Amino acid sequence: MNTSGSETAWALEPTARGTAMVAGATPAPFWLDRPERPAARARLAGRHSADLVVVGGGFTGLWTAVQAAEANPGRSVVLLEGDRIAEGASGRNGGFCSASLTHGLTNGMERYADELADLLRMGVETLDAIADAITRLGIDADADRTGELNLASFDWQVPGLEEVVDQGRQLDQPLRFLDRDELAKHVRSPLAHGAMYDPDVMMIDPAKLAWGLAAAAERLGVRVFEHSQVTSLTSAGDRVEVGTGYGTVDAARVVLATSASKPLRRKLGYLMVPVWDYAIMTEPLTDKQMSDIGWSGRQGLADSGNRFHYFRLTADNRILFGGWDAIYYYGGDTDPRRAQQPGEFGLLAEHLLQVFPQLEGIKATHTWGGVIDTCSRFNNFWDVSMGGKVVSVLGFTGLGVGAAHFGAATALDLVDGLDTERTRLKMVRSKPIPFPPEPLRWFGITMTRREFARADRNRGRRGLWLKAMDAVGLGFDS
Repeated sequence: MNTSGSETAWALEPTARGTAMVAGATPAPFWLDRPERPAARARLAGRHSADLVVVGGGFTGLWTAVQAAEANPGRSVVLLEGDRIAEGASGRNGGFCSASLTHGLTNGMERYADELADLLRMGVETLDAIADAITRLGIDADADRTGELNLASFDWQVPGLEEVVDQGRQLDQPLRFLDRDELAKHVRSPLAHGAMYDPDVMMIDPAKLAWGLAAAAERLGVRVFEHSQVTSLTSAGDRVEVGTGYGTVDAARVVLATSASKPLRRKLGYLMVPVWDYAIMTEPLTDKQMSDIGWSGRQGLADSGNRFHYFRLTADNRILFGGWDAIYYYGGDTDPRRAQQPGEFGLLAEHLLQVFPQLEGIKATHTWGGVIDTCSRFNNFWDVSMGGKVVSVLGFTGLGVGAAHFGAATALDLVDGLDTERTRLKMVRSKPIPFPPEPLRWFGITMTRREFARADRNRGRRGLWLKAMDAVGLGFDS
């Protein structure tokens, strides 16, 4: 195990104990590998007509369909999912439903300082709206507004967290700093030197939320089709022909919510890249193990490096532990075989044991990977095309569970041609800086990942490459 001075450092390679933890795990997302998963719906076949077609059965698409149907019960809505509901990022994430619309306070201050107060307010309103909808629609998503603790794993990370808390206070944000002694009342770990507490985070079961939204959409009259990959969009006068392999829908308006899949609007391929994220799920903890780690408040946890982990408890006291590496494969490769990477899982398992040595001997039950739609500004963007008939929303960069609701509401405003507080935002009217074509894209992202790792080994000090990326606003989130 590597060390830096007297301070423990993260392991850089899988260890024997980490590999042993994950060796017997099921190679599938835990959230989707459960008997309560609904049976697949029929695929679209033949010709159909609709006022609105939503493409994508993840959170953004589902919220779009539900909000459209609730706002206008007479509107005919069709939702098309190329695979199964929640099969993409919505069924593979950690279930952190944050109020942040800007991928964190710091990113918001750097990019949207003039309208940040409004974005912060809208973010909390969005989180409240999600909680209200879960109750109103009768969705059992194990929702629990525990908040999140962002941990300083090493002493050099403490000042950065204190600075963010101070910035938050100036913006009337309810952030709070916990020193090491106070943090020990919430979680016991040798890698917990302090933390920033954000109360505006809700932990949810992401697959159960998606399944519940799909069922609610159908109750509201939405026609939901699975295994219906959209292959073409064709403008036909004031309508759009939405084509799949087996059928078509003649639509007045279309919202594209395709996450990290290849964008249906080719121009958007330069604004988003697919990045792989990996996670493991443990077996349920015993009462003694729960007591030993002292995770009494059940908050979502994350740490504070450039390369960071996120971890949380499930309803039955398993630990989901993910993050660290965010890997871009040359050419934007999203081959499903990339979802299983033994080295990534072995390293994550070792890191979990570094956080909680009390759990030595625990086993993982599931390992999986998934693709995140990443853009250079870290938070999502919108695009209006085909004379206003088609709106795309992409680029959430891994913090989309909550932001998807706002993204959907804004997409509906745009596709309906409405002038609202949302559509007037600079964040909505602007686009991220595009990524360069290959091979420059792969080189730039790979260099940035390497420099992130170097900065973390150097107590957070950023080198010339990262400073240059910061200066031009071309980011990459690990």
